[in-house]
Amino acid sequence: MVSTSDFPVFDADNHLYETKDAFTRHLPDRYKGAIDYVEVRGRTKILIRGRISEYIPNPTFDVVARPGAMEDYFRIGNPDGKDRRAIFGEPMRAIPAFREPGARVELMDEQGLDRTLLFPTLASLLEERMKDDPELTHAVIHSLNEWMYETWQFNYEDRIFSTPVITLPIVERAIEELEWVLERGARVVLIRPAPVPGFRGPRSFGLPEFDPFWEKVVEAGILVALHSSDSGYEAYANEWMGGDSEMLPFKPQAFRMLQSWRPIEDAVSALVCHGALSRFPELKVAVIENGSSWVEPLLGNMADVYKKMPQDFLEDPVEVIKRQVHISPFWEEDLGALAELVGEDRVLFGSDFPHPEGLAEPASYLKELDGLPDDTVRKIMGGNLSRLMNVGVPAGIAS
Repeated sequence: MVSTSDFPVFDADNHLYETKDAFTRHLPDRYKGAIDYVEVRGRTKILIRGRISEYIPNPTFDVVARPGAMEDYFRIGNPDGKDRRAIFGEPMRAIPAFREPGARVELMDEQGLDRTLLFPTLASLLEERMKDDPELTHAVIHSLNEWMYETWQFNYEDRIFSTPVITLPIVERAIEELEWVLERGARVVLIRPAPVPGFRGPRSFGLPEFDPFWEKVVEAGILVALHSSDSGYEAYANEWMGGDSEMLPFKPQAFRMLQSWRPIEDAVSALVCHGALSRFPELKVAVIENGSSWVEPLLGNMADVYKKMPQDFLEDPVEVIKRQVHISPFWEEDLGALAELVGEDRVLFGSDFPHPEGLAEPASYLKELDGLPDDTVRKIMGGNLSRLMNVGVPAGIAS
C-alpha cells in the first residue's frame, strides 16, 4: 500500500468554525438587526431575522463535538439506537486550529495534509433563512466573505484555500462578489446547491440568465464547490410530516434521511438539463459532502431520458457529468466503484475534519483505498484536486 509521504495529500473537505461576529463584523448598519445571538435557558442561540435557529446546537462553537466522533456510527451503524448525544460522546473545547490559519497549518503538518479546501460551518444556514430578501442575502454573504478573508485569507501560504460564498439572487451582485474574491486570491468558491431565490421567485442556476456569471467563473479558471447545505428541502418534508420545522442536521429523522440527497441530485440535474455545463464545457464543479449514493441512479435516469428525449439536451448528459462534475464521496462508501462509474480523475478525497461526521485523522482515508491501483490512489488523495485548482506539487513531495 502506498504511503502519503509519496504524493501530495489535498483534502477537499475541511471546515472552520465561525466566531460570533463572523456574519456581522462587516455588515452595514442598516442590516445589523438581521443577525444576533440570544440566551435561551442558559444556552446561546443564533437569531436570524427575529427567529431563533436550532440548526447548530451550539452556534458559538466554544464547545464542539470531537472530530470523527461518528466514525463507528458510519462504519458499523447504530444497532442500539443511541441518540446523537450518546453517539457524539464527550465534547471538547474548540482549539486554535479550528479558528485561525497559523495553528491550522501546524495541525495539518501533524496530520500529513499538504493542502486543504476550507469551508465555513454555520454559514450554510444563511441563504435559506433570507431567501425572500435578496438584498439582505447579498449583504450578509459579503460580510461573511470579508470576515473570512480577514481571518483566514482565501489562499493561506498556498496550503489552505478557504471558500468564499457566492450567492446568486441578483446576478450582477454575484459577479461583483466573484470579482471581489478573485482580487483577493480566491481559487475556489462555494455555491449552495439549491434553487436561486429572487425578486420574481426561485429559478435554476443552470438557466441562461446566469451565463454572465458562469462566463466569469470560466475566465478565472476557478473551481465551483457545491457543498451540502440547507437547500430548502425541509419544506417538502414538512408537507409530508405535517410540521413546520427548520432543517436540523443534528436531529435526523428516518423519512428526511431518505430524501437527503435530493438537493444535490437536483442541482447537478439543473446544471445539465438547463444547459449551463454544455454552454461552458470548461466549467469545473466539485460536489462536496454529499456522498455518492445518488450518482449511479442519476446517471441511469439521465441515460434513459436522453434516449427518449434527446431534443431536450444540448449533448449526452451522462458524458457531461463525467466530463465536468467531480465527486468527493463519503469515506465509508465504495470508492473503487465510484472511480469506475465516473472515472478515477473525477473522485476527490475529503475528510470533513473537524466535524463529528468526518474522520478524526484525515489521512486515514487512505485505508479505504486499499486494493486500488497506486496511480488511482494518488489521484484521489490529491492529484485530481491539485489539477482542478491549478496548483503544483508542494516542495519536498515526490510527484
